[in-house]
Amino acid sequence: MKKQNFVKWALILSVLTLGSCGDKESNQVWESSTPFEAGGKLKIAATTTMVQDLVGVIGGDEVEIYGLMGEGVDPHSYTERPSDRTALKSADVVFYSGLHLEEKQQDNLERLKTSHAVTGAMEKSDLIVPEEKYSNYVDPHVWGDPMLWAKAIPVVVDALVAKDPKNSEKYTQRGAAYLAQLIELDKWARERLSEIPADRRVLVTSHDAFMYYSRAFDFEVRAIDGLAPGDKGGPKKVQNLITFIKEKQLKMIFPESAANSKGISAIAKDAGVAVSKHELFADATGKRGEMETVNGESYDLGSYIGMMKHNVNAIVEGLK
Repeated sequence: MKKQNFVKWALILSVLTLGSCGDKESNQVWESSTPFEAGGKLKIAATTTMVQDLVGVIGGDEVEIYGLMGEGVDPHSYTERPSDRTALKSADVVFYSGLHLEEKQQDNLERLKTSHAVTGAMEKSDLIVPEEKYSNYVDPHVWGDPMLWAKAIPVVVDALVAKDPKNSEKYTQRGAAYLAQLIELDKWARERLSEIPADRRVLVTSHDAFMYYSRAFDFEVRAIDGLAPGDKGGPKKVQNLITFIKEKQLKMIFPESAANSKGISAIAKDAGVAVSKHELFADATGKRGEMETVNGESYDLGSYIGMMKHNVNAIVEGLK
C-alpha cells in the first residue's frame, strides 16, 4: 500500500475513533448466478449480505461479486456449499466479516491467502465483550453502529487497490464517498431516534445482536437468545424478560428477519405486549432491489443503508 494511502486512511480511522436465527435457503449473488463469469472484472467472493453490499459500493463496475449468503441467512450457522467452495478458490479477493461471525467457516476463511476480514482495522477498544459467556469471542455485530462499520471501508479499499492498482483512484473515491454517506446516515438516525422519549428507549429483540446499536444510539437492549443460535434463552431468562417487559411497561417488542419469530411471539403473549409488524434486520439485509418508502424517502432493503433506515423507522414507529 502506498504511504499516502496509508496516511489518509489512518487519519480517517483516527477521526472515527474520536467520534464515537432460522435460515432461508438462498444465496444472494450481486451480479451473477454462477461463481464467476469469464471476463476482465475483479472476481470477489463475499460472505454476509452486509459485506457484499460494502464491497459492491466500493468496487462498482470494476468487480464481480459472488455472495455466499443471501437475505435472511444466519451467518452463525451458515454451511458452505460446493459452489461456494469453487468461488472461494477461484476468487481474486475474498471478504468476510470476521470476529467469528461466520463461526463454522472462520478457520477456512483465515487460511485463504486472498481473504480479508473487514473488521480487521477495528481496535479492541471499539469492540464489546458480551456479559453472557456463550464463547470467548467479542460481539461480532459491529454494523449496528454506522461509524464503527465505516472502519471497514479502508480494509476493502486497500485490498482492491492492491489487487487492481489501475483502478485505485475509483476505489479510493468511492470509499471516501461512502464514508460521507455513513456519516450522514449516523446523523439522520440520531435525529430520527430522538423522537423516542428517554424512558421508552428500550429495545427487546429475538437475539442479542443490537449491543453496538444500543451503545451508538443510547438504548437499553434485551433479547431472548444470546449472540448465536447455540446460546438459547432458558426458562429463567425468559421469565426474567417477561417481568422486565411488564415493569418497563413496554408497548412493543421486535422480531428479526433471520430468527424464528415463535419465541418473541410467545413472550409477547405472556407479557401482554404487541409484536412489531416490521421484522428488524440483524444478521442480514433484506432482499436486494426491494424498496421501502417511509416519510417520502425510499431505500433499498438489500443495502446496508437501507437495512439501517428500515430498523430505525420500525423502532421509532413502535416505541415513540
